[in-house]
Formats: sequence, structure tokens, C-alpha cells
Amino acid sequence: MSSRLPRLAITLGDPRGIGPEITRAALATPLGAEVTLIGAEDQVAGLPAARRIVVGTWGEGYGEHGPERPGPTRAARAGRIAGIGVETAARLALGGEVDAIVTAPAHKHALNLAGFRWPGHTEWLAHLAGDVDVAMMLAAAELRVVLVTTHVPLRSVPQLLTTEKLITTGRTTQHALREWWGIAEPRLAVCALNPHAGESGLFGDEEERVLRPAVQALGASGPHPADTVFVRAMRGEFDAVLAPYHDVGMTAIKVAAFGRGVNVTLGLPFPRTSPDHGTAFDIAGTGTADPASMRTAVELAVELARKRIASSIPA
Repeated sequence: MSSRLPRLAITLGDPRGIGPEITRAALATPLGAEVTLIGAEDQVAGLPAARRIVVGTWGEGYGEHGPERPGPTRAARAGRIAGIGVETAARLALGGEVDAIVTAPAHKHALNLAGFRWPGHTEWLAHLAGDVDVAMMLAAAELRVVLVTTHVPLRSVPQLLTTEKLITTGRTTQHALREWWGIAEPRLAVCALNPHAGESGLFGDEEERVLRPAVQALGASGPHPADTVFVRAMRGEFDAVLAPYHDVGMTAIKVAAFGRGVNVTLGLPFPRTSPDHGTAFDIAGTGTADPASMRTAVELAVELARKRIASSIPA
């Protein structure tokens, strides 16, 4: 076992949001890791870290709305700071300077205004890592959910939900459960797309036409109706559930464990985690934001980084 500490890069996210304050709270107790903080100059200055990387200056306070300045809009400036932070953290991880990254919440619209036109961190980091196959997992002690399609309109889901996509996501999940969670034979369940898992074709044929071939290829269970499969997983029957679209999976994990869940990007060459919530502009700067999910995200990143370090040591 290596004696060196895991090295984390933590991005502070949108400077208008709660990222800086929940990061401060998450770092208030020792982690057993070396931390690099990445964010605006006035935000990283007061936070504990082994190293700080400045990616801009903010100085405008919190909240979504505020005075505009000449040139780029306030939102675009915030998006640029957050976006450069993510790309900096990914570069450090890909270069071996850190073992894992944690990303505080960013605002997708602001990122888009700043030129970072990705639907989310998951797809963005996959591109930065060389267009690798990734999957978005929400993990808590009670439940693990992996999204087969992510940030897309609901009307697009039936076209994007292919057998091949489901198999790729399932295999990425199985690999992560074996390598990162130490589950030798992961038990996957596939959540149905339609009510009652299609009711023998009465409510749709995707279960038989698209999902069942993937279930068989993966050695998974299902497809199971959405109104029961997550309960069964929480009772210990499955190690993770593959959800066909964003809201069915996210609703399940957030009802089960809001504030304790962690977003984990599977398939990257390094661990990446983030809290299970957004920027919370309405309460940013008030001191009322709950840091529990951020702390859990940091702790999981440290744990996964330790496993990565251990696995790289020659036997």
C-alpha cells in the first residue's frame, strides 16, 4: 500500500452559487488528502488547500442576478470561470498531477453562454478524456442509479435509447462496480421505459424490442417497472439500476437519499464526483446551504483515489 496521500482537484463551480461555501464546509474537517482548489481569485483565497489555481476574478457576490458590466454578461463571465475550472481539473487528472476531481455545481446556461456547449459535466469530461464511453451514476448508501440517456428532451429518449447504448452503459457500470466498489459479480437491473414494463406491448414495445436484448447480453435482470425496481434495489436485490432517462432515475435517488447522494462519472481514466444538487442561486451567500452532499462527494473521491493508487502499485 502506498503511503502517499490521495491528491484531489476541487472546482468551485459557478461563482454566483453555493460552491465556495459548501466546499469550505466540506474541508472543515481533515480528509487525509492533498487538495488543489480551482476557482476565482477572491473565492479560492480564503479556503484551505495545499495548492490554489486561479482561473479569473469575480468580486460580484452571489446570486443569479446582479449588476451588468460592459462586455460579456455576468452569466457568461461566471460560466467562463466555471468552465475553465473544469478543464483545468481534467488536465491535471489526465496528466497524473491529481488522482481524482470533485466538481462543485455549475450552471449549464452560463457555461453555454461562455462557449462550453455541453449538456453536462459527464459528456464534457468524456470528450476531454478522448471521447471515452462514460456513464452517469448517482450513488448513495441506499441506492445506485445509472442513467442510460442523460440531459436530453424527453421526446428524444425513445430514439436515443438503443440496445447498443444500454449494453455500453451496462458494461461501463459493471466494470466500475467491480474495480471501484469491489463487487465481484455486480447485479444490474434494467428499469423499463413504459408503464408496467409495456404491459405485454399494450403500452409500448421498447421493453421487448430494445431493452430485453440488452438485458440478456448483460446478464442483468428486467426490464422491471419503474414503480417497483428502485424499491427492490433499496432492499438489496440489485447493486445498481440502469434508468432509461434522466428524471425517472434522478427522482428515485433524490427521494431515497437527497443530500447524501453523489454524482459519479463512470468510465473516465480518473474518478470524478460531485454533489447531487445544483447552484442554488436563491440561497447562495446566506450560509444556509447544506454541505452534506459535497462532503460525501469529496469523501468518495478520496476513497476511489486511494483504490486507484493501490491498484497502480506493482504486486
